[in-house]
Formats: sequence, structure tokens, C-alpha cells
Amino acid sequence: FIDFFEIVFIVVPLLVPIAQNFGMDLVWFGVVIGANIQTSFLTPPFGFALFYLRGVAPPEVKTEDIYQGAIPFIILQLIVLALIVFFPQIVSFLPSLAAS
Repeated sequence: FIDFFEIVFIVVPLLVPIAQNFGMDLVWFGVVIGANIQTSFLTPPFGFALFYLRGVAPPEVKTEDIYQGAIPFIILQLIVLALIVFFPQIVSFLPSLAAS
């Protein structure tokens, strides 16, 4: 299984030149990649964070309880990811203030 850093080291060098060719803001692109990878750690088929939690949870806590408990957070992360994609100004607002 590939951890967060390995995914970033493989995906980012491949996708950043493509994003630059399309004229995308690289700060926004980095935030989208980070949010997307963060969401992937809570969702199947792998859901690394859920397996980590399974390892430290008491035996009486079932795996399905962990998955059901993660659903609101997955929904929230997907909403935030959609907001970032459809309203890129959310991401670029603070860096634009710092640059001026």
C-alpha cells in the first residue's frame, strides 16, 4: 500500500506540468490534491485512517461502527473539496492578501 508521501511524490511531478500548461493556479492545484488525498484516507477501498483506528479501538467496537462514524466526515470533506473546485477564490484569497 502506498502512503501519503509516496502518492504525492508519484502524482505531483506528473500532474504539475499538465496543470501549468492549462494555466491553473499551482497553489489551488496543491490544495485540491491535498484535500483529495486526505479524503482518500477515509474512503474505501483502502481507507488507511479507518484501519489505523481499527488497530487502536477496543475489541468491542466493530469495523462497521468505525465506517459509519466516518461517514459524516467523508461527506464534509467531499463538500469542502467541491467548494474548492467550484470556487477557487476560497484557496487563493489568503495568498493574494499576503502577496500584496
